[in-house]
Amino acid sequence: MSEWADIRDGGVVFEDEAVLVLNKPAGISVMGERHETDLVRMAAGAGEELFPVHRIDKVTSGAVLFAKELRWHGPLTRQFAARTVGKTYLAITGPGGLPARGVIDLPLSTGRKGRVRVAAPRASIVADSGGGTWSVPASEVFGHVRTYPSVTAFATVWQDGPHALLAVRPVTGRRHQIRVHLAWIGHQVEGDPLFGPAGASRTLLHSWRLAFDAAWRGGARVRAEAAPGPGFWAPVAGLLPGPDPAALLASAPAPPEPPPPGAVPGGRPPAAPAPPRPAGERPRRRRPPGSPPPR
Repeated sequence: MSEWADIRDGGVVFEDEAVLVLNKPAGISVMGERHETDLVRMAAGAGEELFPVHRIDKVTSGAVLFAKELRWHGPLTRQFAARTVGKTYLAITGPGGLPARGVIDLPLSTGRKGRVRVAAPRASIVADSGGGTWSVPASEVFGHVRTYPSVTAFATVWQDGPHALLAVRPVTGRRHQIRVHLAWIGHQVEGDPLFGPAGASRTLLHSWRLAFDAAWRGGARVRAEAAPGPGFWAPVAGLLPGPDPAALLASAPAPPEPPPPGAVPGGRPPAAPAPPRPAGERPRRRRPPGSPPPR
């Protein structure tokens, strides 16, 4: 049996005639690896053509949505762009001590060597422990680089002193957003090579739930859930309440519905609407199907 067959047979979360939702193992990219294999090339090598609708990081596990035909790829990617897709991740962070719910409203930018960071000095982050919010004053946001309003909402499922298990909703889908946001408020995802020593067996971030509208099903909402594997739970094995993590997740609180980017008190104001296109100007080209999908 091929490696793709092993991954596919053990990882299908949802499948019909139009899409495949796969529980991706950590350590394998969705697409675009130059010198290593990825899921798209593995599938192609086994005779199956798949079109990734979005991406999750190589070091992250969990649910990834693929279209089986190009005619469904465009409508699905537009849902991600319009932020109508439901996305919830699980993260094990360190240390504990987080509020029951929180909203992180910190703009991001890209620094040297392409590293994603918060677009403001770390010391300027305003933490409201009572309200469970983190933001930066507009006056502190960098003006010399391009910045991207970014919001992450979370609910604390369980925590002790050294650890916290979070259900996380990335309201905006920026690269490395969850990992950067949690690290910059002092609760980084465990095993994350972006902010700790390399060589950890995996990053404890998992794409848990996806919800999207299926045009081929008359617009019905499809909900898929990918259970984390034993490797995700290993650092907190024996610490969680109850004998089975699935029972804990079944009663997990949902992350809050946060305000739009910049609406957190003290945060950066929302970006102004784009000006109207001058008469005669050609519209921007849409992203071709073969280009990297959104997050």
